[in-house]
Amino acid sequence: MAAPAKNLRNKSDVLDEVDQALIALLSENARLPMAELARSVGLSAPSVAERLRRLEEDGVVKAYRVEIDPKALGYTLTAIVRIRPLPGQLHAVEKLLVESPEVVECDKVTGDDCYVARYLLRSIEELDPILERIAQRAQTSTSIVKTSPVRRRLPPIG
Repeated sequence: MAAPAKNLRNKSDVLDEVDQALIALLSENARLPMAELARSVGLSAPSVAERLRRLEEDGVVKAYRVEIDPKALGYTLTAIVRIRPLPGQLHAVEKLLVESPEVVECDKVTGDDCYVARYLLRSIEELDPILERIAQRAQTSTSIVKTSPVRRRLPPIG
């Protein structure tokens, strides 16, 4: 009888070299065919498929995503908005953020601010109307991103 799959979410288990290689390959191109993944790590396609299934079940691999270039869609600016809800407005602000299509990422944080949101904008003129929707419920502080020297990346997996 086969041993049950390790639950990596609840243990400090380390991924083996093959799992690490598969994750690295998929992080570069999530559409790699199973045969190419198998060739790259020196295993059969069924073995690789089983490893990926286990990584998904263990919660290590959560999704396969498409990454787009916002500039190709006309989004030339990124704004980081730190948000401090007024008393009694925390849930209303969170709802507003969740429902705002311009928000592409948002974290609830500790410290003086409660939320840090990333907005994509086509022009600077779009910023004021967005901030005005929040102004009656929260104080904001905004920064415009000049460059992103470190893009979202995988944490160290080795």
